[in-house]
Amino acid sequence: MMKTQLVAALDIGGTNVRFGLVDAAGAIHTHRSLKTSDFPEPEELVEKLSATIKETLYDLGDAYTLVGVGVGAPNGNYYKGTIEFAPNLKWYGVVPLAKMFEEKLRVTTVLTNDANAAAIGEMMFGGAKDMKNFLFITLGTGLGSGIVVNGQVLYGHDGFAGELGHVIIFPDGRLCACGRKGCAERYCSVTGLKQTYLELLKREDPSIDPEKEAERVDGQYIYEKAMEGDALALETFTYTGEILGLSLANAVAFTSPQAIFLFGGLVNSGDLIFRPTRESFERNLLNIYKGKIKILPSLLKEDEAAILGAASLVWKELEIKSAMIP
Repeated sequence: MMKTQLVAALDIGGTNVRFGLVDAAGAIHTHRSLKTSDFPEPEELVEKLSATIKETLYDLGDAYTLVGVGVGAPNGNYYKGTIEFAPNLKWYGVVPLAKMFEEKLRVTTVLTNDANAAAIGEMMFGGAKDMKNFLFITLGTGLGSGIVVNGQVLYGHDGFAGELGHVIIFPDGRLCACGRKGCAERYCSVTGLKQTYLELLKREDPSIDPEKEAERVDGQYIYEKAMEGDALALETFTYTGEILGLSLANAVAFTSPQAIFLFGGLVNSGDLIFRPTRESFERNLLNIYKGKIKILPSLLKEDEAAILGAASLVWKELEIKSAMIP
């Protein structure tokens, strides 16, 4: 009897590590979560997850076999299989995580950043199934991006290409976590949405203390205020969409994608973010691109995207290797 091949998919974040076993059709056979803070050293995480993968496979029975491990992680380097100086992880320096899993499990291990992984997930299991050129944009705490050209993720010479969130929109603008000022993600993210709203509140009433207001204001609060017709909340979404549309129009000039997929918390606001984004996008596009490129919501489920994306890394890698065999 031919065994069903499974991939162990890992999404490593600053708060949680999500783990799942995924088959080639995108079915998730198990889904678990661990606290990242429980593993102050990467070796401890590798040890725990390797044991968990083996135990889970044993429980599933002899009909299944493991063919690889896919990892989505902040500052993940696809070429080297390393996590490098990730600001929201406690692990220091360069961590050779792919090599560590390969030594434990003896299967192909592929690692990249979370947005790149999700882009491949969109191509294999989401709305980009028939596309070879598209952008995948994550709009959460920051702005992440995966750029797919001719069916391949764009990694650049060092593995870190595609940081649209750190394209500077306003020189000397808002301070970014990367240490520079005016990056797109400081305006086009849930964090940026909140800061814009607080700035508009201060504009309307100079006596307001933004730091105190920040304690009660989050993305959900601004969304609810906008749905009630609050003028400042509506202006906040409009401004955010205008900057996002401009950023995407600039990205189109050097990628010429078929479509752009938006994913993450900010996308849940629907037309509040999509309408101003699309209007700004079309207004700022070069004429040769106008009317050609759709901005669409991702078809990946929010609670499954990270796992499917990480699994897709391995399925894509095995597909490439298979194509190279004469």
